[in-house]
Amino acid sequence: MTHLQRPFFLASLVLFFTWSALLPTASAQVETVAAPEPRASPMALASISIGDAYIKVVYSSPRKRDREIFGGLVPFGETWRTGANEATEVTFTSDVMFGSAHVEAGTYALFTVPGPTQWTILLNSELGMWGEFSHDPEKDVHRITVPSRETNTMHEAFTISFRENGSGHEMVFAWDRTEVAVPIMVH
Repeated sequence: MTHLQRPFFLASLVLFFTWSALLPTASAQVETVAAPEPRASPMALASISIGDAYIKVVYSSPRKRDREIFGGLVPFGETWRTGANEATEVTFTSDVMFGSAHVEAGTYALFTVPGPTQWTILLNSELGMWGEFSHDPEKDVHRITVPSRETNTMHEAFTISFRENGSGHEMVFAWDRTEVAVPIMVH
């Protein structure tokens, strides 16, 4: 190092150590974030492929926890988000007959109005809602009514599933001792 380079080198070292002393230490920059609590009603997914069609339902699955469900926690005659937390959403990749309704391919919010012997199933065009609190009936694109039935099987968790029936397939809602099945046929 020449005698001309030495002052620049020394000045650079002084500047570096002065600058370093002013910076916060690495531990001061670390922010501790607690892990999120598990959801009381975890997210769930039900799906089925029927021919070229794919149907997917994303919902939150509440638990019974020794509560009276239909007619209690979920009142009869009132719109229900059909699960917990965010509104349930269903996607159809092809046009289908959903109960008595011709439903075009797309994604819909799915709400229900439970009753003691039948349920009204609502498909709504608005997505991304929290629960049913902002449900706008003007945006319901389909309303169908299907029977409900009491079963011998106890379902602790609210569950949406698919099954084959004699003439096609069904989307099944089951919780406590109640079951509702919506027929599905792919065009």
